[in-house]
Amino acid sequence: MRVLVASDSFKGSLTSREVGLAVAEGVRRALPAAETRVVPMADGGEGTVDALVEAMGGMRRAARVTGPLGAQADAVYGVLPDGTAVIEMAAASGLPLVPPRLRDPRRTTTRGTGELMLAALDGGARRLLIGIGGSATNDGGAGMAQALGARLLDETGAELPPGGGALRRLARIDISGLDARLRKTEVVVISDVTNPLCGPLGASFVYGPQKGASPTDAAELDACLAHYAEIIRADLGRDIAATPGAGAAGGLGAGLLVFAGAELRRGTEAVLDALDFDKMLADCDVVVTGEGRMDAQSAFGKLPLGVAARAKALGKPAVAIVGAVTAGADALYAGGLSAVVPICDRPMPLDEAMADAARLVSDAAERAFRLACIFGLPGA
Repeated sequence: MRVLVASDSFKGSLTSREVGLAVAEGVRRALPAAETRVVPMADGGEGTVDALVEAMGGMRRAARVTGPLGAQADAVYGVLPDGTAVIEMAAASGLPLVPPRLRDPRRTTTRGTGELMLAALDGGARRLLIGIGGSATNDGGAGMAQALGARLLDETGAELPPGGGALRRLARIDISGLDARLRKTEVVVISDVTNPLCGPLGASFVYGPQKGASPTDAAELDACLAHYAEIIRADLGRDIAATPGAGAAGGLGAGLLVFAGAELRRGTEAVLDALDFDKMLADCDVVVTGEGRMDAQSAFGKLPLGVAARAKALGKPAVAIVGAVTAGADALYAGGLSAVVPICDRPMPLDEAMADAARLVSDAAERAFRLACIFGLPGA
């Protein structure tokens, strides 16, 4: 039996690769002659650089960038064998880079993300994959645009300072100095967020609170982004206020659309395409996927569903090994999953399950593939 293991990480417990290796161990216990291939996976958020670099034999490069609060920070991006640069905006502008007591999306900037893009361009990349999950920012990508050469000016002609709160003073946008290499660069934004830039479902009201915004701050930031969108419409001829996905990463989605000519794509699909995942599926008998918690939300574009849907299209069975399964997860059966196997072998506290996750995953995989022997999966 040829087994392809393509699981997401178990957040806070196991990386994608660690899950894969634990599954492979369990498979070999049940089927010693099985061939296992572990492919680390991510959906465009944290871990995307590591997953793609490892799976495709790429390399990591370091860059010194401006962090969310303006201090210098070290960030890493990936370069794939075909020259594509893989960037996680969270590496430069992410929430973990801001201590909880200092979180204020009126002040945080995406400048570091723009500087990572510049580093990739300087390194020769002409295709950028940018995952935009986990941001600390709400500046509409203004800092990113300034790093790339755009000028965001107030009524006196002075450059705006960092942060989404400064956008209320925006009077004019000058893109004459925008890095010309962007016109020859394919920029693909990886995000599963479909929120618009502004309004009740926009970046500020939905995601601002988790970045430190009070209700008053969120209302202020929403007004700032609405003003920003109006200046973009007037000066650049782009109406992006209601564009699905423009509100991702505090409006960085909008900034990348406008200033980098980006294409917004669902995270899972973009990663699977980058990996040429269908070719991997064609060479296996069964695929194992998974995530830490499978629930109703898993049916809305999360990685296991993307893997299962592609497996179904090629007539391959797909098994999900998960930390926990809750109500609503059965919707994934219609999407292509053949079975869902939770890892816990007895009632236990969450912290105990997380600490012992590798063993639990291996044991669950062994149980699943011993059943495969009974029911005669291909190659078993």
